Amino acid sequence: MHITRRTASTILIALLSGTMPAALLAETPADSLVIASAIDDIVSIDPHEAFEFSGVDLNNNVYDTLIELDPTREGELIPGLAESWSVDDDGVTYRFKIKSGVTFSSGNPLTAEDAAGSLRRAVKLNKTPAFILTQFGFTPENVDQLITVEGDTVVMKTDKPYAPTFVYNCLTAGVANIVDMKTVMEHEKDGDMGNAWLRENSAGTGAYVLKSYKPNEGYIIEARQGHWRGDAKLKTVFMRHVPEPATQRLLLEKGDVDIARNLTPTDVAGVAGNADIRVQDDPGGQVYYLALNQKKAELANPKVRDAMRWAIDYQGMADTILKGQWAVHQAFLPKGFLGAISDNPYSLDLEKAKALLAESGVTLPLEISMTVRNDQERLDIAQSIQNTFGQVGINVTLDVGDGKTVLGKYRARQHETTLQTWGPDYPDPHTNASTFAMNPDNSDEANATGYLAWRTAWDPGELGAMTEAAVAEKDADKRRAMYEEIQRVHRDTSAFVMLFQQQRQTAMRANVQNFYTGGATDAAVYWLVTK
Repeated sequence: MHITRRTASTILIALLSGTMPAALLAETPADSLVIASAIDDIVSIDPHEAFEFSGVDLNNNVYDTLIELDPTREGELIPGLAESWSVDDDGVTYRFKIKSGVTFSSGNPLTAEDAAGSLRRAVKLNKTPAFILTQFGFTPENVDQLITVEGDTVVMKTDKPYAPTFVYNCLTAGVANIVDMKTVMEHEKDGDMGNAWLRENSAGTGAYVLKSYKPNEGYIIEARQGHWRGDAKLKTVFMRHVPEPATQRLLLEKGDVDIARNLTPTDVAGVAGNADIRVQDDPGGQVYYLALNQKKAELANPKVRDAMRWAIDYQGMADTILKGQWAVHQAFLPKGFLGAISDNPYSLDLEKAKALLAESGVTLPLEISMTVRNDQERLDIAQSIQNTFGQVGINVTLDVGDGKTVLGKYRARQHETTLQTWGPDYPDPHTNASTFAMNPDNSDEANATGYLAWRTAWDPGELGAMTEAAVAEKDADKRRAMYEEIQRVHRDTSAFVMLFQQQRQTAMRANVQNFYTGGATDAAVYWLVTK
């Protein structure tokens, strides 16, 4: 099936409008992958601006990074556009030797200057994901001096020594995608470094090339021949924006799409007996947690916090209202990250919770409020906690609001308890460790909303120093052990009650194989999919 740009646009319009002939869609083309997903979260597809899940998924198949994560081996670093990398004895100078013979979709050869220029561009644009790079001391003013080129090698100097794995993991993030700087800068307007053009086009070395994109409707990407890692197995990927899970399910059952990415537990149960459909379970990066504001004296009592950990029906919720979507997980690092731990020592034990409350010395019943977003899943979790807390002498009043209002209270430290989720910003343990276990200044004036510990007015004490040490540890095995210890101390003593980790359920036609969602640390991979 050969697709020209005009044909691609015609097919996309037909897919989006639902006018594609039934005879064609009853079985999707053998050389194509058709996906139904909610992609209205896309703000931009410029790889140095994109920070939402759907945009990062797209770019993961259109662009490459210097170092990549092996989609078939969770968390394993492998060569991308850099064939090798190293750090000098000074601990701040990193060198990345660029692969030879790689070309962009334009036909332009990949050079070290393209790679260095792309990293500089991300810093200078200073869009939402730029902090992943600027945390190493890069600024728009100094980045030209700190990221340079020596022959076929990119030389990058950080502001101080860090764990090399921290630097390498951050360079696998979407903001570090390498673009064809010659082509991009040819489309610069008013000093935007080609940003407006890259919001509608692609200029990468990836396995696919963008052929058509309509915001809130869908996109088409087409495989490149002779890609450096091997040609994609399927020639074309059609992404169709379908926000309603029930509609996704119907399209999948009819054979109009190969993959449906947003089915509800009810929909998943509904397709369970269909021999033509299978459901793939993968871990996701988000975690659910309860934050206990330490400005409320009773919540600053360690015995009260401990009692709360024993007064939650974790497994009961995972087996019922959250079935298939979330799994019990009592640590801040999702499974799949360096140093993640999987032991879950807390379970519902009302008698133990009552005994701890008696030891705490607080007056019962303890009256607290829980700020929660007006979302059915979150309300179900909050009501379950409200029920079991009530059985041990903690009366919970639910303070329900929209997402903006609830986050506003949390960021202003105006909650008592709040039910929240958090997702990693980049595939390194420091992304969650820094926000859950660090709080350099606990004063109200600090307004350090990026630290969840600050939002809940909790001073992590020694955990802050432990986290600083972990991000600087050069030995990967020692670093892993440090994060394991940090999480255990945090789990048992912090102002957070860690609850669940996201589980992705992707429904697909039975003939679809090798679809990788990226687990907790990466984005979806289309180039390995077969049918």
